[in-house]
Amino acid sequence: MSQAPYIDTSVPTRAGRHWGSRILKALCWLAGIITMGSLLLIVLFICINGIPHLKPSLFAIKYTTRNVSMFHAIINTLTMTGLALLFSVPVGVMGGIYLAEYAKPGSRLVKIIRVTAETLAGIPSIVYALFGMLAFVVTLRIGISILSGALTLAIMTLPLILRQTEESLLAVPMSYREGSFGLGAGKLRTTIRIVLPVAMPGILAAVLLSIGRISGETAALIYTSGTATRIAGLMESGRTLSVHLYQLQQEGRFIDEAFAVAVILLVIVVLMNALSSLIAKKLTRKG
Repeated sequence: MSQAPYIDTSVPTRAGRHWGSRILKALCWLAGIITMGSLLLIVLFICINGIPHLKPSLFAIKYTTRNVSMFHAIINTLTMTGLALLFSVPVGVMGGIYLAEYAKPGSRLVKIIRVTAETLAGIPSIVYALFGMLAFVVTLRIGISILSGALTLAIMTLPLILRQTEESLLAVPMSYREGSFGLGAGKLRTTIRIVLPVAMPGILAAVLLSIGRISGETAALIYTSGTATRIAGLMESGRTLSVHLYQLQQEGRFIDEAFAVAVILLVIVVLMNALSSLIAKKLTRKG
């Protein structure tokens, strides 16, 4: 009975000794350090300039020109984020499922949808702002309102969710589907119970990126949801935290308060991302 050849793993391989591999590894480390360092500097800069200026008047229920309260903006931000995701996530996920599981691979329709989604993902937000104003505010006569802003943001985030869902589903090994089919499960049951839970982390990444873009969007909301300082209903104008931050900075008299608003905006984005991650983990475990 022949024995397997002995391989001394302590001796570095030729690829490991190659200077090109070492340079590439060093560049990867450098890129990671620059990315983490930039993120840390931004967070520290916002916290150092904003935390000392946090005060109870900034959270007053009633807004005045003296306290420049952000309470209404916090509520509007949560409402705007929830509405935009409510419109974009179901459509984006179902569209990604169709492209990955049901559409004919390489068909003209699939190619057109992919090119369109990638093109829409690169359009500047000011273009979406003008489109949202003309389509929802003027043509559909919804008016400058939270609903117009949410619909505009849903269109902005839809391409990202669609393409990321498709790529996540295509990354699931075909053996998972074949095993499910072999046990007698149908196409829909296999997709929902087998493929979708495995692809959930990738879909979650798209949702998290969408939350960040929705929370930080300003240009599109100035033209569609307006800058009114109140807790707005669906058909009423109201400003989000990012718009509130922009308005305070533009006035020039409340720079310190603007940094305090930036701290709260950062905290809200982190909390929403953490909540989304927790929900996705529970769904993945259940699946």
